[in-house]
Order: sequence, then structure tokens, then C-alpha cells
Amino acid sequence: MDSVSPHEQALHAARALVLADLKAVDVADADVVSLVEESIASRRWWVEQWPEGVEYVTGLVAQDVKDGLLERYGRWPLCPVCATGDPHALDVEPELGADPHWVCSEAGVVVAPVGALGTVAG
Repeated sequence: MDSVSPHEQALHAARALVLADLKAVDVADADVVSLVEESIASRRWWVEQWPEGVEYVTGLVAQDVKDGLLERYGRWPLCPVCATGDPHALDVEPELGADPHWVCSEAGVVVAPVGALGTVAG
């Protein structure tokens, strides 16, 4: 039996974390899940070309999905911290790094790790 490579493990983990965030704010319909799958396919090629970047995959997938949702539907994820002002999306930080988090740039606070929006959403 073949074991799953570290690259595939990272891709599966990224998929699960981003899907958890999408479900937390009730936007995980079929079209949106397709965005996740498109990102995973793209990032699979990317991590095969740059294996040292495997720890960055989760943040990149989160950003890919955020960008895809902006193009098709609007901002995501909306900031649950700021109660006043115009609705705005959270950002993924670090842009290219390990341990990605959702951050409110307007308030200057870390909201949640990618995969944990359910702890603050709603």
C-alpha cells in the first residue's frame, strides 16, 4: 500500500481548512467547492515545482478561493470584528508563509487561523 506523500497531505489539509471556513459562514455550495478544487489542482502543480513551499499551501489556497469568490460573488470572508463602517473582507497573512491567519487589516487584529472561522463567525 502506497503512503500519501507529504505534498498530498498538505493539499488535503488545506482543502479541509478552507472548506471548514466556507461552511462556517454558510457559503460552501457546489460552485464554491469547485473553486476550492480548482485551487487544489493548481497548487498541486505549484508544490510539485517548489516542494520547499509545501508549508505555504494552506494560505495560498485560502487566497485563491478568496480571489475567486470576489470575482464571482463578492467579498469573502466578511469581517466579524468590525461592527461599524462598510462591510469588508478579511485578509490572509502572511501572504506567503506558514501558519496563515485571517486578519482584519482595518482593525489591525488577527481574527482566526485559516480553518477556524467557525470560532468567530456569526
